[in-house]
Amino acid sequence: MPITIGQQLGSYEITALLGKGGMGEVYRAKDNKLKRDVAIKTLPDEFSLDAARVGRFQREAEVLASLNHPNIGAIYELEGADDTRFLVLELIEGDTLADRIQRGPFRIEEALEIGRQICEALEAAHEKGIVHRDLKPANVKITTDGRVKVLDFGLARAIENTPCSGALSNSPTLTIGATQAGVILGTAAYMSPEQAKGLNTDPRSDIFSFGCVIYEMLTGRQAFDGDNVSEVLAAILKSEPDWNLLPHDLNPGIRRLLIRCLEKKPRLRWYASGDLRVELESLLADPHGTAVERSRAVKRIWWRAVPVAVGVLSGGVIASFGVWTLRPAPKAPLSRLSFVLPDDQQFTASAHPLAISPDGRRIVYVANSRLYIRSLSEIDPKPIPGTETQDPVNPVFSPDGGSVAFYSLVDRALKKISVGAVQQSPSRSRNRQWQRSEHLDIRPLRREFDAAAHV
Repeated sequence: MPITIGQQLGSYEITALLGKGGMGEVYRAKDNKLKRDVAIKTLPDEFSLDAARVGRFQREAEVLASLNHPNIGAIYELEGADDTRFLVLELIEGDTLADRIQRGPFRIEEALEIGRQICEALEAAHEKGIVHRDLKPANVKITTDGRVKVLDFGLARAIENTPCSGALSNSPTLTIGATQAGVILGTAAYMSPEQAKGLNTDPRSDIFSFGCVIYEMLTGRQAFDGDNVSEVLAAILKSEPDWNLLPHDLNPGIRRLLIRCLEKKPRLRWYASGDLRVELESLLADPHGTAVERSRAVKRIWWRAVPVAVGVLSGGVIASFGVWTLRPAPKAPLSRLSFVLPDDQQFTASAHPLAISPDGRRIVYVANSRLYIRSLSEIDPKPIPGTETQDPVNPVFSPDGGSVAFYSLVDRALKKISVGAVQQSPSRSRNRQWQRSEHLDIRPLRREFDAAAHV
């Protein structure tokens, strides 16, 4: 039944048309009972006339109404009047993300912050077993104070006619009322591959759609494009986005995050939206990858300094040799060591991946993004527990040989861990409290670091 401005639906007075979509029309309305402005979303006529679907939607709407989160648009009521079924929703002032994207790509920091808030909404819903299934820029609003609100959470599942049966029409925005090509095409561009195939969906489907949204914010272009629905779905199933369109000053970690979001196979994507949120928060601290560039610059400086260091070292060796030959000295035994890395290990990129203890009896090195220690009297190296989560680089022994200092790329801090008990009982170090650089006098460690570098 057509809705007109000024029409009364129960206690709600329609005041303006806000928009139209594949799942109905949205109006601004005045709630005369509670004296507030709300949004009214009408449902398609064919939906309203099916009693079984109305009952099923009522149950789904009750679950959706339980979502109480600042980044999720609230559902107040499911009501009916004059043969029209409609949802009473929170009225959110502001532009949709689709409107903002039309004005051009976002700044990297802004895109990441919006993405973080979308992840907050996804995490809250997924924890209650609710999957959005229709995440796209048109379903995300930015309020006037900058808060992100995700709309229509779970309505795709609530409105769909039947459970997944393997047909493409299982995307409800394609099934119900989507007679305009733009509506169909706009929705198809954010489908996960399993949705495009008509298979069952889970939270990882939302993660794929999330990747499409972030890509579009950063580039101003859809990740998967085409002139019609068939071409768009074919691109989702077979093609990769044009990664060259991403900003040139983007932190490489953001690109890796997007690649993992847009994996074709669900098992290769981020497993949970909470993990994705944590990764985004760490990238927000360095959106342009300046810390990565500084690390690369340090490595370049080290390599450029090698010829100078070799020359100085050679001169020192010659001078020392001349001094020592003028007086008798006891003959020291000559020791040689051949160290072969185990087959399942690979050195991690580091300016100095290996260090030797002051007494010359142990070595510590970085492989597989963690620290290993080996006594020269033993055959097999042992992992140093706790370092597998730190992404360590540039290890160095303390002067007494009882500790190893290293730089943690995860926390971006110099840390120290005791290695004295590793050989006897690795489990003793598993819950060790890290010491950050502000509590550690690194001057003797730096001298040891330089000595290890010369060796």
